[in-house]
Amino acid sequence: MKTLPPFDALIAFHAVARSSSMTTAGDELGITQSAVSHRIRRLEDFIGVTLFDRRNSGMALTHAGETLLQDVSEILEASRELRARCLNAAAPNALRLGVGSALADNWLVRRLPEFRRRYPHVQLDLTIVENEAPEQVSDLDVRILWVPVSEARASSTQRPLFREHVFPVCSPGLLKGRLDALRPEHLPHLPLLQKHAPGIMAGAEWSWQTWFDRLGLKGTPKEALRFRSIGPLVSAAQQGAGVGLVRSMVVRDALEEGRLIRVLAPEHDMLSIKVHVVRWPGRLAGNDNVRLFADWVSDEARKSDVLSTETAPVEA
Repeated sequence: MKTLPPFDALIAFHAVARSSSMTTAGDELGITQSAVSHRIRRLEDFIGVTLFDRRNSGMALTHAGETLLQDVSEILEASRELRARCLNAAAPNALRLGVGSALADNWLVRRLPEFRRRYPHVQLDLTIVENEAPEQVSDLDVRILWVPVSEARASSTQRPLFREHVFPVCSPGLLKGRLDALRPEHLPHLPLLQKHAPGIMAGAEWSWQTWFDRLGLKGTPKEALRFRSIGPLVSAAQQGAGVGLVRSMVVRDALEEGRLIRVLAPEHDMLSIKVHVVRWPGRLAGNDNVRLFADWVSDEARKSDVLSTETAPVEA
């Protein structure tokens, strides 16, 4: 056993190599920067070579470090796969599903009882995993992800579900007392809700300025509230806090039930630059339970997408 490298040092090495910072690696691992440094030195002593060049700008891998990083990445991935295989062996009919909170809360969860009724032998285990979360979730069997159009091709490990429309909505109560139907020129006089997540790619469809320009409206949009994710924005819109730009599938049920209404006619909709896909690891490419879920969620997506662009009447 003495010929094996210290595993905690390999973990620290991997974290530093990914972040180029001992401080960031320490925060990720829940230990001090000093403890990370100690583990790196211990690993270098064990191997007998320098793994990092210490620079003012951060930690840079040496040639030996780059070689080791490839091997360590494979070892850690194999360790995650081992956990997943053990979980599958312990519960062969369990399907571990990861999905973002907004899609889960506003669309998927209320449809899962139908999947359970149709396939009672499949035990679903739902985990909220946002798109921006690290990919270290390989114990999940299936994920529903929101990816750029270029990544949404059908393959042996994923299937496209739907490409959403983006449009403004609000609570019916926000418009009570109006003597006329809402028109685009009314938007500058209403509180505007904005989804804004710094560092995350967002298309022009999420910019109120883009909407003002398309509609020929003068001036700069005055945002009442900003949100880092779409879920709280949808909730705020339903509570009458303002007009929000939303994705069609996330508000599909709220529109049908009258909790939200469209502010503009569907011809003003913009297509999202991203597409939802259902994705699974290569080891499960032929798994029956994965196939059942992928078929079912694809059918649900098709049925919902037909209705998601319908407009609800705006009452005066």
